[in-house]
Amino acid sequence: MVNYLEFKSRLLPEGCFTIHQAKAFFSTFDRNSLTRWTQKGLLIKLKKEWYAFPEMLQRPDFARYIAGRIYRPSYISLHTALSIYGMIPEAVASITSVTTLKTAHIENRFGQYAYQNVKEQMFFGYKPVTLPAAAAAVNPPQQVWMLAFPEKALLDLLYLYPFYDNEAELEQLRLDEDYMCNELNLERLKEYLQRIGNKSLSSRTIKLLKLYDLC
Repeated sequence: MVNYLEFKSRLLPEGCFTIHQAKAFFSTFDRNSLTRWTQKGLLIKLKKEWYAFPEMLQRPDFARYIAGRIYRPSYISLHTALSIYGMIPEAVASITSVTTLKTAHIENRFGQYAYQNVKEQMFFGYKPVTLPAAAAAVNPPQQVWMLAFPEKALLDLLYLYPFYDNEAELEQLRLDEDYMCNELNLERLKEYLQRIGNKSLSSRTIKLLKLYDLC
């Protein structure tokens, strides 16, 4: 039987892991050990076959890293991304992402995760963000999470929530005026709109830009 301390020393650098990774490290590993260790509080179950160590609760932004690991492909967008960029005033309760998979909701000790489905041609406009440094042994360079560019997060929102189609509804977004007027990359926004090629989305976007005197 695999010893927990040995197991932890090998898997902790992974941040979060699956039963398949555990078996790759330990060929004789008994998956029932995961159930026992979870019941004892030595592991946290993230979703079916995904686990993390409790120490990861203290890692800055680790919850965001998990979002892209337990449901792939996906990238953080929508309200969460807008909040990260300071484009909306309120904090967001759940971590919101878009994916080419079916819409899903996942909850674990790290938080609530909401995934919205988009078509393949909408799945672009994001960048890798490196997880903040921890002890070198538990922070491999490849630990990154994917975040929409602010312009794409805005378009994802207008695409997935089509009721934002008039001035009154758009004002309810409470987008930061300074950001919209001084930091939003209009060239990137227009490039993304052209790439998407959705007339309804373009119409809603133009209404939003007019609201901030950007067109």
